[in-house]
Amino acid sequence: MTPSLAAGPSDTRPHRPQAPRQVMLFSGHMVDAPGRKEPRFPAGKVPAAAQRIAEVLDGLRAGPDDLALCQAAAGGDLLFLEACEPRSVRCEVLLPFGEPEFIRRSIEPVTGGAQWVARYHALRARLPQPPRFMTRELGPLAEGEDPFERCNRWLLDTALAHGADKVHFVCLWNGGGGDGRGGTAHMVEQVRAQGGQVHWIDTRTL
Repeated sequence: MTPSLAAGPSDTRPHRPQAPRQVMLFSGHMVDAPGRKEPRFPAGKVPAAAQRIAEVLDGLRAGPDDLALCQAAAGGDLLFLEACEPRSVRCEVLLPFGEPEFIRRSIEPVTGGAQWVARYHALRARLPQPPRFMTRELGPLAEGEDPFERCNRWLLDTALAHGADKVHFVCLWNGGGGDGRGGTAHMVEQVRAQGGQVHWIDTRTL
């Protein structure tokens, strides 16, 4: 009987995912909060937005060889992550705050916030790796630094590390400025400046 071979050094090395075929970076509007004066992404447009996101992913032939990067705010972010799941796209969630603060600021305030919080927790439980937190990995904010702008740069730098030619930026956006610093408009500017490809879903056409 032939004795079994001893495990070599390579058997104990941590698994490293292979380089992605393409990197799909996402940013998009949150669902409007109750009573918003100027509608931007009303809750009634969520099904249409989900369909358009799915169409973009199908156009990119998104699949298990690809990487998806985004935050997980109520609205476009969660719709994008939910669309990636059935296509077996590897998803990484990068958050600008610790989880309780992120939920309080970016999920709870929208119309139907409790349902979106439940969707976030359900999706989080299915992620192959937990969300990454900016202050934990990059350190505290500098004085005057906006956390959302910094998280945009972190997301974009993470995507560009795989090569600018691989980056496809999918955005759910009305074409206007954001409610504050670090919104989708800021990310569109940053991606275009770096030569990434932009796939714009205009919320005004939903």
